Amino acid sequence: MRYPSVIFVWCLTLAAAECAAARPTDLVLNRPPEGFNALFNGRDLAGWWGAGTEDPRTWMALSREELAIKRTVSLKDIQRHWSVGEGVLINDGRGLYLTTNRNYRDFELLLEYRTVAGADSGIYLRGVPQIQIWDHTEEGGKWSHGADKGSGGLWNNSDGAPGKDPLVLADKPFGQWNRIRAIMVGERVTVFLNHQLVVDHARMENYFDRSLPLPRSGPIQLQTHGGEIRWRNVFIREIPPNEANAMLRRGRVVEREGGDGFEPIFNGQDFTGWAGPIENYEVNDGALMCRPGMGGTIYTEDEYADFIVQLEFLLPPGGNNGLAIRYPGEGDTAYVGMCELQVLDNTHPKFAGLDPRQYHGSVYGQVAAHRGYLREPGQWNFQQVTVRGSTIKVELNGTVIVDADLNDVKEFMYDADHFRGRTRTTGHFGFAGHSDPVQFRNIRIKRIAADIDASAN
Repeated sequence: MRYPSVIFVWCLTLAAAECAAARPTDLVLNRPPEGFNALFNGRDLAGWWGAGTEDPRTWMALSREELAIKRTVSLKDIQRHWSVGEGVLINDGRGLYLTTNRNYRDFELLLEYRTVAGADSGIYLRGVPQIQIWDHTEEGGKWSHGADKGSGGLWNNSDGAPGKDPLVLADKPFGQWNRIRAIMVGERVTVFLNHQLVVDHARMENYFDRSLPLPRSGPIQLQTHGGEIRWRNVFIREIPPNEANAMLRRGRVVEREGGDGFEPIFNGQDFTGWAGPIENYEVNDGALMCRPGMGGTIYTEDEYADFIVQLEFLLPPGGNNGLAIRYPGEGDTAYVGMCELQVLDNTHPKFAGLDPRQYHGSVYGQVAAHRGYLREPGQWNFQQVTVRGSTIKVELNGTVIVDADLNDVKEFMYDADHFRGRTRTTGHFGFAGHSDPVQFRNIRIKRIAADIDASAN
């Protein structure tokens, strides 16, 4: 599937951003644009070590001393296969992959590469493969693997998954420099190859264990094999939380062309359209907030069957709240609604001994969420929840932390009868306050048809 008109509109929209991150070839070699830092200094391999295709969790678990030894040992291989000439990184097509000493969370990466016929390479994001770089010609012999579609795709995603194949063929002929601009927020990756959109806000899968989300942070790796490849103008910019949230809210270009279908359900001024104990809540600088020491479940006047909800939330230290899913309008949503999704400061000592099914994002008492993806208390987080039939997917700051079918849950924190509402097929959406001033803003919802595949969202 190709989207040339969409890509054209998107490129025009991003013209200012492209100018801000000016074409490196228009600048002095290896001098970063404003706001970026250079990963390669143009002179030597300072700031890099060597690693192969290995689960970053293994070496991240090493002690500081063990990791230092691993890095030092790797440099012998790096020096054998990597060199610097005239401000360019050169690899002979063999050896370990150049790996940044620093780890990165959300970032924008700029680089240029030039390769040769038959080469096969890539860029590992947070130590996970990869943005694909390869010989796209028939003579390269890899059309059966998708090389005919070109470089820039997330080739290690599952067959048919968004992002695996690039949207357009954007490679330049051999001997010319190609430019990549990659944006990564959580697991969401957008890639421009030679100023053409080739990956559109797609989830990158964890190659090492697809049942787990990507690491929250990790290194940039320049993978090389099969032929010489050269790199230059390797720059990175770390993306702050509010900008990351805006990117996640905007979503994919293809969806935005005709409107993304989301409707605001909180106007930022008052509680029009809401019901329940709204006197226990207040509007604080455009955000909905539970009053300190108060609580109860407030909910939309409208009911929803299958839907996607997006919102931002801010937790104070030790903050506790919850999302009411298919709530009937009275009672404790954790038991009488389809569920309550926890909104909780996992880091606070008072919560150290909770059941795993009580931490942030968890389907309370039923399904444990992956932990480690919340931002620090006092920072705004972005969350998207997809409810379809008996399934729930929770995406926190761009990373999926829950993807479960409640019909498959067999073990509960309490007796299963306590969770009598879990089979509800419709209900209100709301917030289950627990006395803490947790804040919510930019609350939007989209109804989805029961037969629509929401997996791409």
